[in-house]
Amino acid sequence: MFIPKQIELIEVGPRDGLQNEPIAIPTEKKKELIAKLAKLGFSRIETTAFVHPKWIPQMSDSDEIAYYCNELGITYIALTPNLKALDRAIEAKVPQIAVFIGASSTFNKKNINKTTAESLMECKPLFAKAKDHHLFVRAYISMAFSCPFQGEVSFEEVQTVCDEFIHLGADEIDIGDTNGQADPKIVYERFSRLRYCYPDTTFVGHFHDTRKMALANTIAAIQAGITKFDSSVGGLGGCPYSPGATGNVATEELVDMLSRMGCETGINYEEVKKVSEFAKGLSSRL
Repeated sequence: MFIPKQIELIEVGPRDGLQNEPIAIPTEKKKELIAKLAKLGFSRIETTAFVHPKWIPQMSDSDEIAYYCNELGITYIALTPNLKALDRAIEAKVPQIAVFIGASSTFNKKNINKTTAESLMECKPLFAKAKDHHLFVRAYISMAFSCPFQGEVSFEEVQTVCDEFIHLGADEIDIGDTNGQADPKIVYERFSRLRYCYPDTTFVGHFHDTRKMALANTIAAIQAGITKFDSSVGGLGGCPYSPGATGNVATEELVDMLSRMGCETGINYEEVKKVSEFAKGLSSRL
């Protein structure tokens, strides 16, 4: 079994973990969560999204959260789905941005009312402007294994998005099991094929735990050579546009498993467990 010496965990709880919460969480509580996570030593934290409050009400305080992250001096990621969002992120001095496109055109249409092809076209000026401002660009490929609306998602559908993201200059590509339906076999096969086709590209694994396979899928991805993974403290999360999808793989569970395997994450298990309890207390869904 391939066991890398070090794994980077990117904490996504404050954004991906909280975005689906139906009851508004006070901004001060979000700041407290981010501060607690920052003290744990994560190299990067995905903290907010510059989206219209009409669509994701929980992210209506994105500007204030960004300014707070700047005060903390942490490296953080903010979701910027369009040019207007990017302009706000630039003004807020966000260091890293994230864009997302569904490999499933059906999902993409349900999510942002655009086909995958239309979204890829819209990405061109967004990437160009982000690069002009020297921003690190994380590119999510959502529904990279299956889709609640169309079913199986082919490798070719993922490859189409991947090709364009690489062409546009993505700094890393995040492969998402957004509805949590992937299994270790397809995870290993898909990541192995991606790394064969794009040996110079940095890939990140993003697993939801709908079927309780997120840890197993992480192991499968590691065997395919992936050493960067998203996780959410307390297992918070869920996609507003993916019926039935539950939270992300829990950071504390991932830290525990990896440390037992001899992989360094830089995160202390006992300390992250304490933050997990605080994070869970913010949710009305757990």
